[in-house]
Amino acid sequence: MQMDRLWRHVNLATMAGGGPLAQTIREACLGVKDGRIVHIGRDADLPAGFSTAEEIDCEGRWMTPGLIDCHTHLVHGGTRAREFEMRLDGATYEEIAKAGGGILSTVKATRAASEDELVSSALPRLDALLAEGVTTVEIKSGYGLDRATEWNCLRAARRLGKERPVGVRTSYLGAHAIPPEWRDNRAGYVAFIVREMLPALAEAGLADAVDAFCEGIAFTPDETAAIFAEARLLGLPVKLHADQLSNLGGAALAAAHGALSADHCEYTDARGAEAMAKAGTVAVLLPGAFYFLRETQKPPVEAFRAAGTRIALATDCNPGSSPLTSLLLTMNMAATFFRMTVGECLAGVTREAARALGLQHETGTLEPGKRADLAIWSISDPAELVYRIGFNPLHQRIWRGA
Repeated sequence: MQMDRLWRHVNLATMAGGGPLAQTIREACLGVKDGRIVHIGRDADLPAGFSTAEEIDCEGRWMTPGLIDCHTHLVHGGTRAREFEMRLDGATYEEIAKAGGGILSTVKATRAASEDELVSSALPRLDALLAEGVTTVEIKSGYGLDRATEWNCLRAARRLGKERPVGVRTSYLGAHAIPPEWRDNRAGYVAFIVREMLPALAEAGLADAVDAFCEGIAFTPDETAAIFAEARLLGLPVKLHADQLSNLGGAALAAAHGALSADHCEYTDARGAEAMAKAGTVAVLLPGAFYFLRETQKPPVEAFRAAGTRIALATDCNPGSSPLTSLLLTMNMAATFFRMTVGECLAGVTREAARALGLQHETGTLEPGKRADLAIWSISDPAELVYRIGFNPLHQRIWRGA
């Protein structure tokens, strides 16, 4: 067996199989060739006659799949620190939005920024994620809401994957808010998305998925359904911001359209959980937004467990409701606020996050044939990755075997 690189004397949390932590292998080795895993097993069972260009002694450290942040809004202009102050003074998320703040204030700043400026401002946020072992990140548009700026945001997101060694998946989120110029013509804006933006995006190949915000302050279920129907006709997968502030049946709607994921899900009911499980739609929980907005309605983790709904975690990194750039802290929040187990948290930022992006056959577990996106940690037990607060034990981040 020939390998480009072989890691030895390492403990593996493979995240493969059915259980939360699934299979762990102590005193193991992992071999890579051409950017993919070609061998995994106990170090003592390494086949005779192997050859490798480089052998690395991990000295008993732990290795996991590279982490995956499957819901972010990394590309945007400006900041919303002033709104944070307003919220501390008692203003609600809905009140800020209805007063012209919220998403629309970021839209104004994003429209004023060039593509280069959007890349430059996003890079520090991306670098913070990479420093904690992230090897794949999803990036949404949705702060332009016109064709030119949405294109800028999606191109900027693609460029981030060239500026840094990281896998980038893009989602078009034109249905994030009604832009000011369409305020008196909601139907016209939805038609603009369906008839103009989606066909153009499908042709340009700028978006890997189509997202929407289905909520009382955003888009109705019927509007969302119209957008999703066209996206699916064009061969674009869909995702949904669902049931964050109320239960409009968003999770069930997402499942009905075969969505990759329904995200937030604080108000999702048992019917929605069951529909998601049946459709294979992943529940992406976002404890950063729950924390930052001081919400009290927790997502129905027990209902998801009972239904067999897959659960992923993400930072939801955005300027208004979750300015969070740490998946490690995200896991601790999910365990603390939502009572998720260590195994569920780790699966949520690896195996299930990959599933939420439609990448489960490429990454998210340590298995032969998968991309060699890896994270090596100076820890004595995987639980440390969820347990610690404000501490980064990453020893080395590996992307595509290098």
